[in-house]
Amino acid sequence: MSIELRHLRYFLAVAETLHFGRAAERLGMSQPPLSQQIRQLETLLGARLFLRANRRVELTDAGRVLQEQAREVLARVDTAIDLTQRAQRGETGELRIGLTRATPLSTQIPRAIFAYRQQFPQVQLKLREMNTLQQIDALMAGELDVGLIRKRALPAPLMSRKLFSDPLALVVHDQHPLVRELPADAAVALRLFAHEPFVGFLREVGAGIHDHFIALCRGAGFTPRIVQEAGEASTLISLAASGLGVTVLPASCSHIQVDGARFVALSDRAASSEVHVACRRGPVSPLIGHFTRLLQGVSG
Repeated sequence: MSIELRHLRYFLAVAETLHFGRAAERLGMSQPPLSQQIRQLETLLGARLFLRANRRVELTDAGRVLQEQAREVLARVDTAIDLTQRAQRGETGELRIGLTRATPLSTQIPRAIFAYRQQFPQVQLKLREMNTLQQIDALMAGELDVGLIRKRALPAPLMSRKLFSDPLALVVHDQHPLVRELPADAAVALRLFAHEPFVGFLREVGAGIHDHFIALCRGAGFTPRIVQEAGEASTLISLAASGLGVTVLPASCSHIQVDGARFVALSDRAASSEVHVACRRGPVSPLIGHFTRLLQGVSG
């Protein structure tokens, strides 16, 4: 027979009360079984833990050592149980999240991350900026837990859910002849700009927006003439403001203020980009479940 946690709990109850009757009451048991358990512990340890004389109970030197050590052992066990249960509830751990460059500009994403941090402060969030294709690879490799991506076909092991639609807008120089007389709330058809030079995202940086932009132009009946590519939305807006070309970006990028640039809504039916939350198929961990529910709640 080996020493069990119950032995230590019984011992501490007696050591703290120095009275077998009161210790038994605290433990919700009768005194004889408690005395038997203490004798069994002393036998297992090969040490006398209590001096019993004239109805008085005192700790021996060995008992005082065990009292200190038993408190530490049981405290560590209680901590381990608490941490394990909190991990099971998704209240601790690490959550690895992929973000494209543009998605944090949508107000829903920062709000959801802030709400998550408020509700689960003990969870460590690791945010990685990656384009949609990179996130898909990282999810497949187990290097990400959750990806915030632009809608696209996914490999069979992955699944995604729509969070919200991000309208796409045309970004042009504010004195462009096709828009300078338009009211602020006007929308234009992309086909009107078929012969204009375009600036756009490098595909290896913004694969989701790049592919959607090309598909949108083809749906409008033309293939865009791309004269310059860049890796940052702010750079593309600046290029449009300089008159080098027009570009198509999520309307959320209008938070980036550049003198001379104007965002104009597109009237094309497909002029919106769905932002999805993606993860691996199968049982969803509490960590991922809490985060995706918060995302959907904020975005709904």
